[in-house]
Amino acid sequence: MKYVLVTGGVVSGLGKGVTASSIGVLLKACGLRVTSIKIDPYLNTDAGTMSPFEHGEVFVLDDGGEVDLDLGNYERFLDVKLTRDNNITTGKIYQSVIEKERRGDYLGKTVQVVPHITDAIQDWIERVARIPVDGKEGPADVCVIELGGTIGDIESMPFIEALGQFSYRVGPGNFCLIHVSLVPVLNVVGEQKTKPTQHSVRQLRGLGLTPNLLACRSTKELDDNVKAKLAQFCHVPLSNIVTLHDVPNIWHIPLLLKDQKAHEAILKALNLLSVTKEPNLKEWTTRTKVYDEFHENVRIAMVGKYTGLSDAYLSVLKALLHAAVARNRKLIVDWVAAEDLEDVTSKQDPNAYKAAWELLKGAHGVLVPGGFGDRGVEGKILAAKYARENNIPYLGICLGMQIAVIEFARSILGMDDTTSTEFDPKAKNPCVIFMPEGSKTHMGGTMRLGSRRTYFQVADCKSAKLYGNVSFVDERHRHRYEVNPDMISQLESAGLSFVGKDETGSRMEIIELPSHPFFIGAQFHPEFKSRPGKPSPLFSGLIAAACELDRTVMSPSHGHTKLPNGIHNGHSPILKSHQNGNGFKTTNGSVNGIYTNGNSNGVHL
Repeated sequence: MKYVLVTGGVVSGLGKGVTASSIGVLLKACGLRVTSIKIDPYLNTDAGTMSPFEHGEVFVLDDGGEVDLDLGNYERFLDVKLTRDNNITTGKIYQSVIEKERRGDYLGKTVQVVPHITDAIQDWIERVARIPVDGKEGPADVCVIELGGTIGDIESMPFIEALGQFSYRVGPGNFCLIHVSLVPVLNVVGEQKTKPTQHSVRQLRGLGLTPNLLACRSTKELDDNVKAKLAQFCHVPLSNIVTLHDVPNIWHIPLLLKDQKAHEAILKALNLLSVTKEPNLKEWTTRTKVYDEFHENVRIAMVGKYTGLSDAYLSVLKALLHAAVARNRKLIVDWVAAEDLEDVTSKQDPNAYKAAWELLKGAHGVLVPGGFGDRGVEGKILAAKYARENNIPYLGICLGMQIAVIEFARSILGMDDTTSTEFDPKAKNPCVIFMPEGSKTHMGGTMRLGSRRTYFQVADCKSAKLYGNVSFVDERHRHRYEVNPDMISQLESAGLSFVGKDETGSRMEIIELPSHPFFIGAQFHPEFKSRPGKPSPLFSGLIAAACELDRTVMSPSHGHTKLPNGIHNGHSPILKSHQNGNGFKTTNGSVNGIYTNGNSNGVHL
């Protein structure tokens, strides 16, 4: 097994995750099998209990693991299925060591950071690296490891020590270290400054790790004299210094690495040059360049409560992009703060209220993503109501589906007081309730998590057709509350169709309004399995319907009834030569390749 370690210096948020993913793409293009591990030095055992404001979205794996969003990047870039153990945290390591100590596994020894914690880290890496993640038998050829945080962080020290020992443990030719660092440009002098990177590399070497390659983040390509200076003072060959400058979208990063022959430096360090081929990134190159040429737009209103932080909805944004690119459209996301749609805002901040409604009414489709808590709920209900009454394509995910059910019960059944017990535990007539698979007392790892099966109840429903007329689908879940089974017959008699259920028939998985051009809610999270070139079917349906709305001459009520192509026959056109992801820089109103209304402050890389 060969190992590639990616570390970061100077500042956080440089793009280690994208760099690690791109290295994986490059090595895979050379004919190697690749797996990934993300190390997060926080004490939480997983990302499940952290606020999106703290750490961005929580990415959910097939096995129910709640992990760092960078594992989502790995899965999308490499088209693999990772496990919860591919995300190592300080909490997990200390928990495993303490459990061993309590069992007496250390035979009375004093348990210390060195060697017990550091040994546990190395053992974990070796064990997980051998788990196949690409559907093939046997271990991968190369494991790409990303160390979160910045060199010098006190919480990273045990991992730095362990990885230093690990490089000796696996031996020369089996370990390659790539250090991602910042080369800033001071506006006063306009010169690329190498000193921060010099200090970072010196600190890294002092901790027992020597970089094989330097990946330098900068606004533009490094000057030759700057590269020469870095090579001299960082003791890294000139050919092993690559520039990761700002690009329109992140799909350019593997191409940047290839053009600078980063793969040759990595393969040489791993003694793999003789057994690999030249990287074949023809399809990747086509996808990247084609997206940059799109001119027609599709506007989607994203109605949520974390609109100031697009990281909170990173996988949803990616899934929308995958679907939009398959339709040859440039995606424009209008971020709508759910609270701004509420009546109380019309009195407190009329301008915000007006702006939010203008964005909602100007969109070709509405998406209400998952979430927790009651903040902004009434605004989300109003968004679902607007989409339902005006025949605007709507997709509700998790909470977004529950919102749609609550709105339908209130508006159609006249149940004005109905809500979810999540928002009102004492609700007398709730249509969304706490389901028994979780715990009311513990927060972490207690939800309905991971891949679960949904069986279609109606063969000719839109959802089943979008999935290719299959009888069931496996999708990933993350929730505690579900539609009240006691209200299903009442809701269905009023026109709401529950077209997808679990194997017991008591958990509602997919809803549709048959009379609506496209109004679908899913209790699961389809965004987690969306891939470039293979967009999620439900997102494909939303974008297809939104594109059709854009082409339709609408009445003053914005209504239309014509179904988009691809929903009639169950096949949403997918152009495999097109794909896109978020890029390295936010410019001119776009968030890393996604055009927005400016309410978002960028995407974590």
